[in-house]
Order: sequence, then structure tokens, then C-alpha cells
Amino acid sequence: MAHAHSHDHSGHDHGARHVQGSTDKKRVLIAACLTAGFMVAEAFGGLFTGSLALLADAGHMLADAIALGLAWYAFHLVDRPGTGRLTYGFGRVKTLVAYTNGIAIFVIALWIVYEAWERLQRPPPVLGGPMLVVAVLGLLVNIGSFLALHGGDRESLNMRGAILHVLGDLLGSAAAIVAAVVILATGWTPIDPILSVLVALLILSTAWSLMRAAAHVLLEGVPESLDRDLIARDLEKTIQGVREVHHMHIWSLDGASNMATLHACLDEGVDAHQAVSAIKKRLASEHAISHATVEPEFGQCADDGDGHEYEPDAAAHHGHHH
Repeated sequence: MAHAHSHDHSGHDHGARHVQGSTDKKRVLIAACLTAGFMVAEAFGGLFTGSLALLADAGHMLADAIALGLAWYAFHLVDRPGTGRLTYGFGRVKTLVAYTNGIAIFVIALWIVYEAWERLQRPPPVLGGPMLVVAVLGLLVNIGSFLALHGGDRESLNMRGAILHVLGDLLGSAAAIVAAVVILATGWTPIDPILSVLVALLILSTAWSLMRAAAHVLLEGVPESLDRDLIARDLEKTIQGVREVHHMHIWSLDGASNMATLHACLDEGVDAHQAVSAIKKRLASEHAISHATVEPEFGQCADDGDGHEYEPDAAAHHGHHH
């Protein structure tokens, strides 16, 4: 028996994830509608008052409305089954959207920094009173969006990206309020671009961490919570009849569902089906890997061109864990 492919899914986990995804989809849609609705008012407010803080926040809210719309569409696509061409379905669209969101935030933050520099050279007049009113209304809308998203799945990169966008808006509105109060109290208008830059820098740091996490998933890196080599050693120690595990790959489809493929060298006379089943159960119960493909082998690895016999110690030293 050269190959034994089977898939171990937990129906309960899948059902729970489906319900969570449906709830997250509604949360994102509410936040998208709130953000898009107020973005227009804030843009007009920024033009009327001459405030960069309001314009920057409106620009950020425009990108956020688009990003939240994309995040909603990503959740919508996830419900679609796999096809002959996209066999894993559309689960990774959420990660792609999260990565794109990170890039969008970077571009907006850099624009804010550039515009702030220009305004520091030639400070324009700013109407503090109307600016304060618009900023307070913006803060209330952003708090509403944040509360709508706050109960969502924190493990989902798509949800994290959506929350990050709204958090950036919240900070932008808070900065605009502070700037308006300072302008009303002292007339010192440079506070407007200075606070805009501070918000931009805060957004940049969080956007970078989101992009790194999404890129790791897209590059099919081993999830942060797992150690491939330790898992391979664990299988060798705990599964009876498994002499060595190699050619092991672990990755995540969407930042939540973990998958693995591996070769298991078995002792002669071991029941391959039982060994494969035991490996899959161990991976699911102890290592949160819900989908595994295991290739059982006897004597030699099918991928080794010279067909040499196994020497467990030598295999480990020669980098068999690709």
C-alpha cells in the first residue's frame, strides 16, 4: 500500500466557524455602511473648515469603506464550495484582502505625512468650531463601527484588518477633536498637521504587523503557534510503528485552518491504515491541524531517486525535513 490519503475534519469546529463567519460578515457590513455614510460628511467638513486632520480622516474613511466592503465580500465568497480549479475554495481571499488592506493603509499614512509637511511650511487658516462638531460626530460613528466589529473573531486576519481600519479612523477623529480644541483655545493651527502625522505613524506600525501576518499565510509559512520539527518528533515518539517522519509541510489556509502533508516511514508489518489514522487523530487533537495528507512508506522514500534504505539517524542529519 503505497499511499493512503484521507481527510479528517471536525464537523463541530466547521459548524462553529461557519456561524462565526456569518456573524462577522454582518458586523463588517454594518461597519462599512456607517463608515461610508459619514465619510462624505467628513470630507465636506474638512474642505469647509480647512482642516487636514478632518480631510486625512475622511481619506482614511474612504479607504476603510472600500476595505470593509472587500472584507464583507471576502466573507461572502468563503461560503462558496471549492471548484475543479479552486479546490480549496475561496478561504484565502480573506487573507489576500487583509494584505491589500495593509498596503492601502500604508499609502494613506504616507499621503498624510506628505500633506502635513506641506501645511507646516505654509499653515492655512482652520475653522476650529465647525471642525470640532464634525470631529465629535466622526468619533461617535467610529465608536459605533468599532463596537459592531469588536465581538468578531480575533483569529481571522480579515476581521483583524477590518478592526484595524476602524481603529485608525477612531484615532483620526480623536486627533481632530484635540486639534480643534487647541485651535479654539490658542489659535495655534500647526497642531492640526502635527497630530495628523502622529496618527499616521500609529496606523503604519499596526498596518505593518497585519501585512506581515497576511504575507506569512500567503507564503504558506508554518503558523506561529506550531513548530514543525517538534510535531514530527512528537509523532515519532507517540505513534506506535512510526520510525520516522519527514517531507513534512505545515501551513494555514486562512490564518485559522491548519493543514499538513508528511511522509511516515513505518516499521515492517505495521498496518498502514491504522498508523495513518493514528497520525491524523494526533495532529487534530494535539496540534490543531484539522486537515492532513499522510503518505506511509516501508523501507525507502518514494521521492528519493537513488532508492536508498532508511537510516533514521542519517536521514535526520541529512535534512530530510524539507
